[in-house]
Amino acid sequence: MARGADSGIGPTIGLTGGIGSGKSTVARIFAGLGAGVVDADVVAREVVEPPGAALAAIRERHGPEILTGEGRLDRARLRERVFADSAERGWLEGLLHPLIAERIAKRIAAAESPYGLLVSPLLLETGQRQLADRILVVDVSRQTQLERALARDQGKRETIEAIIDAQMGREARLAAADDIIDNEGGEESLPGQVEALHRRYLAMAANWPAPS
Repeated sequence: MARGADSGIGPTIGLTGGIGSGKSTVARIFAGLGAGVVDADVVAREVVEPPGAALAAIRERHGPEILTGEGRLDRARLRERVFADSAERGWLEGLLHPLIAERIAKRIAAAESPYGLLVSPLLLETGQRQLADRILVVDVSRQTQLERALARDQGKRETIEAIIDAQMGREARLAAADDIIDNEGGEESLPGQVEALHRRYLAMAANWPAPS
């Protein structure tokens, strides 16, 4: 349940989009305007920190080579494995998603800004959707996703394509959106769009919870 519906503090906006869409850039602009941001990717990294039980389970399943020399998770190696094998991806999601959702819910509840922003690439594919009162999608074409993700991550093309294919399709994501940011034009087009939404969300927060 989103923090707004539960506590009356204000709405939680779920910010999502495919890999390479620009979610992190959009989130930074919102944060600069005073929005409280909870980043699911940050939480996902935290739950596999040593010496936690999740990391131990991953090591047991994939062997010691899944760790770096410092004993931390080799995220790039794990990503290549799980996106090449749907059964392994399913096992990993079953292990991590409940841990991630629990920690996210606590941070949303503790946020003190007029509205909260939950940034998650898998918001619509997982139970994290239930933590948001409103869905904001950052939209770009598949080709733009691929080009930007390859330039940013320097990963294998087939791995990036597998990640795109594993995420919700563009049409379905847009159909689920309450609000949309178009990032096809690049970062210079983002501040104006974010500022307009920020004003809208502040107005919503001032009258929250919304009438049922």
